[in-house]
Amino acid sequence: MILDVPTKFHAVGRRKTSVARVYLRSGSGKWEVNGRTLGDYFPRSSLVQLIQQPFTVTDTLGAFDVKANVTGGGVTGQAGALRLGIARALLVVDEQHRKKLRESGLLTRDARAVERKKPGQPGARKRFQFSKR
Repeated sequence: MILDVPTKFHAVGRRKTSVARVYLRSGSGKWEVNGRTLGDYFPRSSLVQLIQQPFTVTDTLGAFDVKANVTGGGVTGQAGALRLGIARALLVVDEQHRKKLRESGLLTRDARAVERKKPGQPGARKRFQFSKR
């Protein structure tokens, strides 16, 4: 009986309204986000560092080819979703990464989202101007 060792690892990450579907494959460190390179899709270097955090924490930067499909939200939300997706995919690759990723806070889903607007007021918390007389 031959055991099929998976060569492609899949995980999903979410942040605000963004969803990132991440596929890892052992390789040379190529990035493809929505058909573009990482630097093209996320021009801000701070976001690139944020996205690469799971790899730097687990010392696996350049060991995997990353292919990701990111939808919804803005640039920062998409970067956060991609980071969580990569961290979860690394867990599928090797469960021993859990301790390092957990200590770095990379496995925690950021639950903060936009609070809804309430009726009878202009925003979620703001009230219309009050006039005493």
